[in-house]
Formats: sequence, structure tokens, C-alpha cells
Amino acid sequence: MNNAGKRPQQVHTLLVQVGRKPGDGLPEGATGAGLLVYASGVDEAEAVRETVALLTTAEMNPLDVSGYGTLKERLAAGETVSPEERALMQRALDENAVIVAQVTPFED
Repeated sequence: MNNAGKRPQQVHTLLVQVGRKPGDGLPEGATGAGLLVYASGVDEAEAVRETVALLTTAEMNPLDVSGYGTLKERLAAGETVSPEERALMQRALDENAVIVAQVTPFED
């Protein structure tokens, strides 16, 4: 690993699709779920790895992760980011954490 200069943590917005797994805590009848996640990392790849590891530990079955960028990238793309969303992003940064902001169960 290159220790020439530590890159700063950034918060990445991720959408994670999870499938069913015993003990996952999803509602009965759900076929999976979409999770809106804010995860810190020096880059998106690290944020994805940390998120997948955390969800796997939590008995969830991550199937796919889509990245939607950092706050700066999202604002540059013209997105509106609510104060509530910004607060969750700041919490993820302050705590070097993965924050699951929203769970949307999928049903057939």
C-alpha cells in the first residue's frame, strides 16, 4: 500500500439490491429489497466493499450495488440533496460508517 499521502474519506451514495436469506429481517412475502446506503471510503470501491461486508455480517444477501457518487458529484450533476440526506452523509463521514437510510422491500 502506498503511504505517500492518505486520501481523505468521502461518502458515497449506493443502491444495494439484496435477495432473501434466512434471518435477513425482511418482511414475510418479500422477494428481496433495495437499500439506499451512505458509505464512507477513500473511493467508491472501498465503500462498496465495506457495505457488502456489513450487510453479509447482518445476514443479508447483497446481489448488486450501484454507485450514485459523492455529495459533490451529485450536486455537480444537478441533483437536489435534502438537508436530511446531507445529515446522514455527514454522520457516515464522522463515524466512518455505513448508514442504511432506506429499505424498500420487493414483492412479486
